Amino acid sequence: MPSVVPAKRIVIVEDHTAIREMLVEILRVDPAYKIVGECGEGLQACQLCLELKPDLIVLDARLPGLSGVDILRRIGKQLKHTRVLVFSAYESPALVREMLEAGAHGFVEKTAGLSEFKKGLGTIAQGGTYFGPGIAALLRTVVANNGTNSGIETLTDREREILKLVAESHSTREIAQRLGISVKTVDNHRTNLMRKLNLHDVASLTRYSLEIGLIDHRA
Repeated sequence: MPSVVPAKRIVIVEDHTAIREMLVEILRVDPAYKIVGECGEGLQACQLCLELKPDLIVLDARLPGLSGVDILRRIGKQLKHTRVLVFSAYESPALVREMLEAGAHGFVEKTAGLSEFKKGLGTIAQGGTYFGPGIAALLRTVVANNGTNSGIETLTDREREILKLVAESHSTREIAQRLGISVKTVDNHRTNLMRKLNLHDVASLTRYSLEIGLIDHRA
């Protein structure tokens, strides 16, 4: 008799409750998968994934608490065999690049529909990579433009942290107090990250942070 392939253990990370519940219901009836966890907040997602060590994670790019990129950076070294499909309404060359560099194995835009989602999930579950049609077109554009990058990879961890707080409208003094550093140090980091990104005001930093999924200003 052929051996039975065990169901892939999966965690769903999606902050929109209706979408999360819909994905859970769709996958629950598929014998190829076993839902072992679900959540809608970034820090909780990190803890849940590290605790459960799933085979697969379905991950939104933008979440309260931590972004999808931040989650992948935190869990990547400890969950080397876990495969990740990003399922997001937000798509930009910078965001896709960030998610892939952080360890995602596939990216499907929510506008592509559930059939595309299931196709992508099945592909990464079998060890492949998968991109929805919109993401594939986006990646071709990046390649055509000589792989122009977002500049985020040039920032230090501290500069990324300060970028996020600046974009969330925290003052220099508030950032200094939150991080336990001096106002002058915050100013120095802010000057350096603006120079590296070639952005020169808070509005530009905020737009950039939204584009790459570092912050989320959804209502």
